[in-house]
Amino acid sequence: MKPGLPLAGVILCGGQSRRMGRVPKATLALDGMPLLAHVIERVAPQVQELVLSVESDSPELADFGLEQVADPRPGHGGPLGGLLSSLQFTAVRHEWLLLVPCDAPFLPPDLGERLYQQAVSSGRAGCVIRYGGEVQPTFSLWNRSLLPDLEAAVLERGMSGFKQYLASAPQALLDWERPEAPFAQPSPFFNINDPAGLAEAERWSSS
Repeated sequence: MKPGLPLAGVILCGGQSRRMGRVPKATLALDGMPLLAHVIERVAPQVQELVLSVESDSPELADFGLEQVADPRPGHGGPLGGLLSSLQFTAVRHEWLLLVPCDAPFLPPDLGERLYQQAVSSGRAGCVIRYGGEVQPTFSLWNRSLLPDLEAAVLERGMSGFKQYLASAPQALLDWERPEAPFAQPSPFFNINDPAGLAEAERWSSS
């Protein structure tokens, strides 16, 4: 794992995976290995510590050898609750937390570094990717100084989604450039949400 930047990392694995027949997306096979393994391979070199955000401890994820951090209120916290629990867990050791989803096998190998540079230069306590004009809050960086505000948002105001939180607490945006031929390669922020998305990822992965 990269020693230079003061980053921890968390992979969101707590979704219900309804469109995948409730099979955990993290364990689905892509190009011969679990989807989560692809994400770990890309994120681990960018951070000093890597954990998994889960609704509750999952035996299916134990073989990946990473600490599982449970939501503060299983079943109710949503992805914002996963961020809160993970930031609470890592804040003692690391100033910043890089957040990514478990279903993004093509995420950039310099994501953490570029988010960090943008956050620091902007003077904000968080930074979120914007790609093709769309905000991508599950690809983001968060400073531990946000903990009191996140705790209030999740535990007192009942927020569960990033867009709701960002509307009340805007963070820096990093506009990620699109390639000149965007259809010649997968989006770096491609999410696998359903069987069709998995099939498309297989085509990209094997091409």
